[in-house]
Amino acid sequence: MAGSTNGTRTILRADLSTGALSTETVDELLCRKYLGGAGFVTYLLWKELQPGTDALGPGNKLIAAAGPLTGLLPGTSRHCVGAKSPLTGGIAKCEVGDVWGTELRRAGFDAVVVEGRADRPVYLWIHDGEASIVDSGHFWGKNTKETQEAIREAQGDDHIAVAGIGRGGERQVRYACIIHGLASAAGRGGLGAVLGSKNLKAIAVRGHKAIEAYDRERIKDIRQAVLKSLHVLKSFQEFGTGSPMEHFEQIGNLPVRNFRDGSFPGVKSITAQAVKETIGVGMHGCYGCPVRCKKVVRVDEPYLVDPAYGGPEYETLASLGSNCGIDDLKAVAKGNELCNAYSLDTISVGSVVAFAMECFENGLLTAKDTDGIDLRFGNAEAMIALIEAIAKREGIGDLLAEGTARAAERIGGNAAMFAMQVKGLDLAMHEPRLKPGLGLGYMVNPHGADHCDNMHDVFFVTKEQIADLQPMGILEPVPAEDIGPRKVALFKLTQLKAIVGDCLLACLFMPYGAGQLAEATAAATGWNTGVVDQYYAAERILTLARLFNAREGFTTEDDRLPERFFQPTTDGAMAATSLDPDLMNSARRYYYSLMGWDRKTGLPTRERIEELGLV
Repeated sequence: MAGSTNGTRTILRADLSTGALSTETVDELLCRKYLGGAGFVTYLLWKELQPGTDALGPGNKLIAAAGPLTGLLPGTSRHCVGAKSPLTGGIAKCEVGDVWGTELRRAGFDAVVVEGRADRPVYLWIHDGEASIVDSGHFWGKNTKETQEAIREAQGDDHIAVAGIGRGGERQVRYACIIHGLASAAGRGGLGAVLGSKNLKAIAVRGHKAIEAYDRERIKDIRQAVLKSLHVLKSFQEFGTGSPMEHFEQIGNLPVRNFRDGSFPGVKSITAQAVKETIGVGMHGCYGCPVRCKKVVRVDEPYLVDPAYGGPEYETLASLGSNCGIDDLKAVAKGNELCNAYSLDTISVGSVVAFAMECFENGLLTAKDTDGIDLRFGNAEAMIALIEAIAKREGIGDLLAEGTARAAERIGGNAAMFAMQVKGLDLAMHEPRLKPGLGLGYMVNPHGADHCDNMHDVFFVTKEQIADLQPMGILEPVPAEDIGPRKVALFKLTQLKAIVGDCLLACLFMPYGAGQLAEATAAATGWNTGVVDQYYAAERILTLARLFNAREGFTTEDDRLPERFFQPTTDGAMAATSLDPDLMNSARRYYYSLMGWDRKTGLPTRERIEELGLV
């Protein structure tokens, strides 16, 4: 099995049903059109999945793809993972760091496609141009730490990168994730459940080959330029994410009690600063990244929290904390550890717990339904008990393992009013009442309510903040509260930039400008590429994802926010602020127009499909 050249890419295929392993080369034109990472994932899912494929059946495919920059620059030890989502029924993809993507390229491969279903528990072992399917029955049922230890011991190498699942993935919780190492998650959309459905416990990788680059001196120069600008990430280096949580609560960006409320005085107990001052024992980072923004915590009482599982970042501090009305930091840290051990998405876990708590407080769930758990907002013990129940699909956990949308449908009544999701994917922990452009992104993102391929309106309100977009025609800042055509155009550009990063696999937190990413791509591949070329590729990829979802039955009716956001919060900074449904719908229709999609149906036009080369 061979590796890749500069302009082409090598895919490893593993058919678990037959045990067949093979490789293929992706030609340079296709690489230019889809770049890598999220582009490869989207293209392969569109091309190879049959319409109506069961997301938890053997016909679904799990695809992991690196990008042309993976492993070459700080903040690029990343890859993208995708499949048809068991949670949404549409396309799902996630970007994740750690070291797995770099090891994959060092092993001589740029992407892995897993199809079929093994007749017994197995793991896929990839190393130095070779691959094999190995029995994993003896550690099926184990958590992610035990899985990683077992694989490393079996292969005699403590540096093997493991992407695996715990009990949540095995039990096919619809928002199970894939844990890389023990603290980096391909978190959204239920990709861990896809692994579980295939009897695939993990994909383990080790490589020793140097990663090729067309112009190493140019790569070195870009690396030095980026390292000189890392002072802007000082807060991340010291605290990781979550340091502005008290400010978030003051301005209305902190989700409180299922996005219902706004005031949460206990926020000071669950901030990143509180983590560092009380339970933090260090910081960790992805391979080759000097920022080291990942928290490491230890708790000895009243819970034991293993520092091997890292620590809670912002999304987790908010989802298991304020969104559930909980200000017990040690409980949040325990919840984070359990999610990493069981391979569960902390955003969806916190959302489904908050949903259940609001249902309980409104009488839609009773103590009989919850096996005696007092599911009131603020009950930290109840949150931890629900994580255990969800991972094991026991009692109320079996219902909640289906996700908020399906659980609401089964509970009935007005339970759907308490399900904070778009297309079945729970909202990330950012408030669309404060950031209407973000709300638009939640609506139209093909993967659901994702905060990464999105904009955060408050970061585009000064000339300095829009400097990187000026070459693309954005010459003036746009007020945070605006949702008119200028904001929609700004959103589109920020979304495209994020998609480019997802294809090249550059971390969102790293201070790469659009021009730098294009220059780095040219240096890595030898392509004559630039910003316009890459943004055009991003439009191609988003349009293809839109076509994938349309093929699965999605319509404009799925591009809608929960009704809650068209009402103010009960208190706090957003107590007199809500989104205007007419303005949001107008923004959605204008976005369709800017993308070359039909203004009414949201479907890509025939002309746009032909222009992008999708036929």
